[in-house]
Amino acid sequence: MLLIRELLLGPKRFSDLKRALPGVSSSVLSERLTRLEERGLIARRALPPPTPASLYELGENGRALVPALFELVRWGSRFLGQMQSGDHFEPEWLRLGFAAFARKTPTPSHAFSICVQGHEDAGFRVAGGDEGTVVTEDSASVDTSVSVASPLVLFALATRTLAPAEAIRTGAANVQGDVAALEVLPDLFDMDRNARNPQNQGE
Repeated sequence: MLLIRELLLGPKRFSDLKRALPGVSSSVLSERLTRLEERGLIARRALPPPTPASLYELGENGRALVPALFELVRWGSRFLGQMQSGDHFEPEWLRLGFAAFARKTPTPSHAFSICVQGHEDAGFRVAGGDEGTVVTEDSASVDTSVSVASPLVLFALATRTLAPAEAIRTGAANVQGDVAALEVLPDLFDMDRNARNPQNQGE
């Protein structure tokens, strides 16, 4: 499932997967990729010259696992907490997390660009509209740009457990453009603040 998660974010080389999964040896990674390819969950294609490398991407059977993976993302969000020493974080995982919570019903037609400070490759775009919320990598125009100090800050803003004004005042978030639009960010997602914080359950 970890390999399916990585490839859901886009095609990757062997070295990309090895970096994102530092606890997996090269031999184990190679064996698991081979098994997944044999079962049609992933596919491999060669990059054109002059790059002598292969890209792995989801196959039809792998894409069929996306709903199950999103359910696991939503369930796992209740255990989010401050990162501990030795924890590994890939910025693009944040995009996957928010895609899992994107509403499928009409949402406010505001567009946001999101990034985590210090991680240039963590940027993504969130846009609401009549078809629901869409989370993408594209760089189309937005109403509001939000740069957060930590992924947890963004989840707190999206669940209304942190007020935008407080996040800006403390420097946890840097907002440019339509600052007032940040108030509707939670309306673009289906996030239960209690579900992601077990300490709140039962209150």
